[in-house]
Amino acid sequence: MIENIFNNLIINKEKEQFFDLLKKDNIRVEKIVSNGQISPNDFWYKQDENEFVIILKGEAVLEFEDKEISLKVGDYINIEANVKHRVKYTSKDETTLWLAIFY
Repeated sequence: MIENIFNNLIINKEKEQFFDLLKKDNIRVEKIVSNGQISPNDFWYKQDENEFVIILKGEAVLEFEDKEISLKVGDYINIEANVKHRVKYTSKDETTLWLAIFY
């Protein structure tokens, strides 16, 4: 079945949306739709799995303990397991579409 990653880009300023596109043994592919959402002030992700993330639409800023990384369309980053990070910014003017691969 053919799907399109740009389908269901619902603009919701209150809630970020997460869609599992694929789940197999040691890999999960997720579509994330942000509309200005950020991580809470004292919240950090620290995951047991690696995360490869690419911005397909919009822009974002990821914050790490020692740096910030700005991401725009086409930019990607691999975040190693157990590295503390948070979302500091996503565009409020346009939808930010992330493709995240957890492995």
